[in-house]
Amino acid sequence: MTIDDLARATGMTARNIRAHQARGILPPPEIRARTGYYGPEHAERVRMILQLQEEGFNLVAIKRLVESRDAIGFTRAVLAPFDGEEPETVTAADLERRFGGTFDADAVRRAEKLEILRPLGEGAWEVPSPTLLRAGEDLVELGIPLRHVLAVADRISRATEDIAETFVRLFMQDVVSVHRGDWDRVTDALERMRPMAADAVLATFRRRMTRAVEEAAGRDLTR
Repeated sequence: MTIDDLARATGMTARNIRAHQARGILPPPEIRARTGYYGPEHAERVRMILQLQEEGFNLVAIKRLVESRDAIGFTRAVLAPFDGEEPETVTAADLERRFGGTFDADAVRRAEKLEILRPLGEGAWEVPSPTLLRAGEDLVELGIPLRHVLAVADRISRATEDIAETFVRLFMQDVVSVHRGDWDRVTDALERMRPMAADAVLATFRRRMTRAVEEAAGRDLTR
């Protein structure tokens, strides 16, 4: 494919493709009859660059990662969804049916802000975590107002963001900084940390939830 074909296939402009080639982040094309041709490996590299940029990596860090063949596996591991959930697409009619008409324009705006819904245009949204949306649906079925469900989702998001950042700092400080360059070992550690982090959070939440329920029940029974 030509550079214009690559740009259309990946969403990166031809100008940025040339700039990344000049920086050495993207390998040069094969030249035939004075025209550069790109293959699937170029498209994969471009998509990886775009994903890394979305995750906040600067071009210096991206160049360092893609220059190391062993680091490619680590990069893919970093970009892989943590929970492995497959996103779903919902329409306004789907939300109306599932939430009984309570998902009004204000609720949609709040859900988009919390990234429970990601707008796709034309009355459709991507749901990054179908599990989270189903949990909200179940709570609404119990009679809990949607605005309260979204308020709880906001608090959960804020609390777990701090937890996630704590685990990332731990990983970067005690694994990446110690074993930098040994990408196989770093990648293996990342893959092992994913379920351990989730299990630790869930176990702690269960203990806290048990204690909170016991305390709430004790207060109500002594009134």
